Amino acid sequence: MADTNTSTSGNWTSTQAYVLSVICLLVGVAVGYLLRGSASTQSGETAAPAQTQASGTGMGAAGGAPPMGAAQTPTPEQMRQMLDTQAAPLLEQLKGDPNNAELLTRIGNLYYDAQQYPEAVKYYEDALKINPKATDVRTDMGTAYHFMGQSDRALKEYDEVLKIDGKHANALFNEGMVKWQDKKDMNGAIAAWKRLLETNPDYPQRDRVQNLIAQAQRHLTMPPGTKTDKTAQ
Repeated sequence: MADTNTSTSGNWTSTQAYVLSVICLLVGVAVGYLLRGSASTQSGETAAPAQTQASGTGMGAAGGAPPMGAAQTPTPEQMRQMLDTQAAPLLEQLKGDPNNAELLTRIGNLYYDAQQYPEAVKYYEDALKINPKATDVRTDMGTAYHFMGQSDRALKEYDEVLKIDGKHANALFNEGMVKWQDKKDMNGAIAAWKRLLETNPDYPQRDRVQNLIAQAQRHLTMPPGTKTDKTAQ
């Protein structure tokens, strides 16, 4: 995702920084079946699955061995305090440059990674008012809506992305996942993933998508009422 490194890491203890980086990694694994849109860094790296992004978000993580006592999980209040500390300098920058879409996106990404989705959406929306064709940002906003339980709004945002860029890989992948997991629309999911593979012949996770298509097709042939606890991975 967007680079969120700031000079504020020096204001944190090494324990705080390590704990927050571990929490973000676990969050990323939990929600990693969807792909990030605005996952590029300042060096121009390309998007990657959420669990990979979370392990390197730069949210003040200290290098080297974990400090003593770092395994203790912080309370939600402590997590929120650490997040606010990390966001503070970016928000201060925003006061002097309120129409900076890149800065708004970075702040949105910070809140997204901490699972503060309503706040992430707020900053993504402000960024999109400035640059409505920022497809990566809109993809992430759609995914935030998904995690907020607003599947229809998520799909609407993915559709808006695909109107601008009909080959947008992450929007197509996520559209398929939301249609399957949230809407139980197997045919819709299969159609999105097939379109993904047709429009992106060199897609790096092609095998994964083909496996998802096969799983969805198996679901279509199951007799009504059949229970399964399998989810896409």
